[in-house]
Amino acid sequence: MSSRRMTIATGSLLTASFSAVMIFSFSAGADDEGPMSGKGGKAVDKAPAGAELTTLLPEKIEVDNSSQETAITATVKNGGTKDSGAIRLLVVGFDGLSVKGVEGCAEIAEKDLPEGSNSGFACAIDNLAAGKSKSYAVDATFDLKKEGKICLPVQDADGTKTFWQQGPVPFGANNPSPNAPATPLLLGTDNSPVTPGSDKAGGNKSGGKELPKTGPADRILPLGAVGAALISAGAAGLWWTQRRPQRSGS
Repeated sequence: MSSRRMTIATGSLLTASFSAVMIFSFSAGADDEGPMSGKGGKAVDKAPAGAELTTLLPEKIEVDNSSQETAITATVKNGGTKDSGAIRLLVVGFDGLSVKGVEGCAEIAEKDLPEGSNSGFACAIDNLAAGKSKSYAVDATFDLKKEGKICLPVQDADGTKTFWQQGPVPFGANNPSPNAPATPLLLGTDNSPVTPGSDKAGGNKSGGKELPKTGPADRILPLGAVGAALISAGAAGLWWTQRRPQRSGS
């Protein structure tokens, strides 16, 4: 083979290899959930010395319009200079957003859920080293006829202190597309129900007290002002902004 043909053949192989790398790289990043955000987050009780605990949620999720299923990544991060010690992350759903499962976490009993919530899981973390984070895969459903919120409190191991709480912060879309395969929802956006005059216009149908709307950090429930925001009611339980009466018997 002449040197010219060798050069052409080599060039073609290099071009093909480069194209394959580019395609692979694009495919590998195609499933990324996108940017994460601490929107709607607020420090409550003082964290352990040297630890700085926060949480992150994806800025955008997609809800399958036929199954109502969605996937959310919940991340807890220690941005401090010292380890956190034993802590736990709670993942709690409100209104149209129901948490169906969190990988490696225990479901919170219905009687121990915070007032106004519909589902929740507790994730025990033995220790979160300085500068490290831990992410959890959250399976959920979202009823697009309603508004939907999620809440991520970070507590000490027994739930007596809440170091950080993100939410309840809404996911939503201003213009849902019921005929599309999926509806994208943005963090910090109140959902506009697909059907005009549905649950959003009709108010809370559960009969309970309607929760304050949440969005920007300055509109979050003022949990720090009244002490611990979420107080443990058992190994995986929690209470909302105030204690409820003790249940008798077993």
